[in-house]
Amino acid sequence: MSAIAGIYHLNQETVTQQGHLLMQGLEKYPANDIRTWTSGHMFLGCHAQWITPEAVHERLPYHDSESGLVITADAIIDNRDELFQLLQVEPSLRNSMSDSELIMRSYQKWERDAPNYLVGDFAFMIWDERNQRLFGARDFSGSRTLYYFHDRDRFAFCTIIEPLLSLPHMEKKMNEQWLAEYLAISAPVDGVDGFITPYLHIEQVPPSHSLTATRDQISLQKYSTITAEPLKLKSNEYVEAFQEVFQRSVDARLRTYRGIGAHLSGGLDSGSVVSFAAKSLRKDNKRLHTFSYIPTSDFKDYTANQLMADESPMIQLTVKHVGGIADHYLDFQGKNSYSDIDSLLETMEMPYKFFENSFWMKGMFEKAQEEGVGVLLSGTRGNLSISWGSAYDHYAKLMKKLKWVQLVRELHQYSQNIGGQRLRSLPTVARVAFPFLDRMMEKGTSHKFPVLINPEFASKSKVFAKLKDYGIDGSGWFATSNIYEQRHRHFHDGFHWNATNTLTTKLSLQHALWQRDPTNDLRVIRFCLSVPEEQYVQNGLDRALIRRSTEKLLPDAIRLNQRIRGVQGADWVHRMTPHWGSFIADLQQLSNDPDALRYLDGAQIKAALTKVMAGARPEFATDSDYRILMRSLIVYRYMKKFA
Repeated sequence: MSAIAGIYHLNQETVTQQGHLLMQGLEKYPANDIRTWTSGHMFLGCHAQWITPEAVHERLPYHDSESGLVITADAIIDNRDELFQLLQVEPSLRNSMSDSELIMRSYQKWERDAPNYLVGDFAFMIWDERNQRLFGARDFSGSRTLYYFHDRDRFAFCTIIEPLLSLPHMEKKMNEQWLAEYLAISAPVDGVDGFITPYLHIEQVPPSHSLTATRDQISLQKYSTITAEPLKLKSNEYVEAFQEVFQRSVDARLRTYRGIGAHLSGGLDSGSVVSFAAKSLRKDNKRLHTFSYIPTSDFKDYTANQLMADESPMIQLTVKHVGGIADHYLDFQGKNSYSDIDSLLETMEMPYKFFENSFWMKGMFEKAQEEGVGVLLSGTRGNLSISWGSAYDHYAKLMKKLKWVQLVRELHQYSQNIGGQRLRSLPTVARVAFPFLDRMMEKGTSHKFPVLINPEFASKSKVFAKLKDYGIDGSGWFATSNIYEQRHRHFHDGFHWNATNTLTTKLSLQHALWQRDPTNDLRVIRFCLSVPEEQYVQNGLDRALIRRSTEKLLPDAIRLNQRIRGVQGADWVHRMTPHWGSFIADLQQLSNDPDALRYLDGAQIKAALTKVMAGARPEFATDSDYRILMRSLIVYRYMKKFA
């Protein structure tokens, strides 16, 4: 893992101190090795953190004089064996060959098609001296960030934004187009334009894109669109096929000479990752560290009976059943969403919407670093890959197709699994199948989540017209309630990935470890998209494929649980109670700041303020007024950095 940087002087002038300015901006991160390469008008640098065994011997930037190629890379490649075969790498060289050399050899063979053959988390740049071409790419989901700036005379790139702003003649100026999208979207994504950033003149390579820079042109191209051919197997064969592809994905992400850790909740996604990982680690007599968030001891759980704010009892069931685990339960006493705003803004280099979980996501990286972890596993993308399968949506499809016998049988089994009377879910299924019934039953009540944007700014920027093209309506949420269409758009459009990956890239660099997600493996996603929908909901089980695939690997109380759901971050308001006065004071300042209210909806902020001034109410953690005020404050703090 590395932070990379470089400058290409398009006017052919010799690179002097500007390259070193970029590298100085990376000095805030720990490093195992820092190297640069310069030749005339080209500068490349790497601020390396060693994660894999091969990385210890890796020297980046790496110059191959025979081919005239130089590479700097922030990458871990997971399909090494496949690439060795395709590239005909001698067996004696394979164990020690670095991932960056594999990328370079792939470029030698396939040139600008090379990213199509790579599976893993990567961002890289290659200087092709013979063709006077700089070429780079970001993996299909943008697991690593890659920003760039260019004008008539130069092209510069970096893993983070701050060093680019240090270059001569660079102006730190807010990008109002990006801000309009961020404020207009109430969904948990940053924006729909994957090319722009919060800073004017700083752009980014979107997920699944490559970049080519020559003296005459800077061009970007989407190199990958996820497609999957329908898979036709016998019913019991889907489980075996899934176990094989998922185990391979997990094993590829265990490649480190340091410790292995994992996020662990009481649910299926992280539990599945942990169970598959622990099974492989046992073969080498290695233990897996798990890190689990729990509320503070003085928190009184206000959530409904079917919800669980403290998942530790369920987590402990998984830990005991799986074995070989060193489990850590972290309540982060004294930490809260409000006090961490400035620290996280500095890390992220942009505003964020996940404030309910922000302090403990950051805290888990800190704890993992203390425990000597090199790879921190997660199951973040699991809902759309390994644990796909919404019962209500599947039953709604059966209803619309008039498959009554199958529907009644499934609903009977589902009711037995979740508890309650037979067919009690039928009205809910009808409302999912026919959304107009939902509107009639709610008598026209609006379900729109409040957006943050000032209406005049929205009109001036024409942001909602742009969002419409990406399937987001005037409420700032996805225009369709069809989850199958949403899933398709998620994998087709790159913008859904940016928020999560920006956080994990920059926290990884800050704490010298790499968060890796087997549920986001390209091979796993293609497999899961190829599986027939009836494999995901059957015999009254939602998320049926992963439940069947983890038999004996997870305790049945977790594997078959359809009655209780964990809610992480339910105590965010409770944690902020000692700081409520300061929180209100900041919001009052915001509500009277004309510069901020050019962008933010002041009327909505002032109306919401009335509610929070009555005092902190922990049970209001999901209240839209509480949430919109917290989001507004985060944006306000960010905007003040441009003052």
